[in-house]
Amino acid sequence: MIAQEPSYFQTERITIMFDILVYLFETYAQPSACPETAVLARKLSAIGFEQEDIAAALEWLAGLESLAFEQRPSTLANSQRIYCVVELAKLSMECRGFLCFLENSGVIDPVVREMIIERAMVLRDQTVSLDKLKIIVLMVLWRRDESLDTLLLEELLSAEHHSSLAH
Repeated sequence: MIAQEPSYFQTERITIMFDILVYLFETYAQPSACPETAVLARKLSAIGFEQEDIAAALEWLAGLESLAFEQRPSTLANSQRIYCVVELAKLSMECRGFLCFLENSGVIDPVVREMIIERAMVLRDQTVSLDKLKIIVLMVLWRRDESLDTLLLEELLSAEHHSSLAH
């Protein structure tokens, strides 16, 4: 029987993965400037990230990349989002409200919303904090090479996420 990692360890690993994602955003202004996966892994290792955390971050990004190539129904644009029980448990009302706000204000469209939800759902966390969701939004928009309004960028990278992710 293989012992599973304690939940606090998994949560800490996910937090470090988010640190790597924020580092990538801050270091590479555009996703096209990001080096090839093997080179990026070596660079991240050289600055002190552990291989397991690097692998998790790169796997998460690869999943995001694969979403970009999926076909989404054109009717998605005129749909209303109903969350399933698992999504309701993982995404708090605060997270769902934030997604609704972003969509209603035109920052994201339903396709991007679904990409964000999918990337949140793959995390091992039982629930996804609003701070982590903001980083997911940031990474999805960054990977899609979307231009970000300064105020939105400040909101997504607010100092609150650094302090709450560190704990």
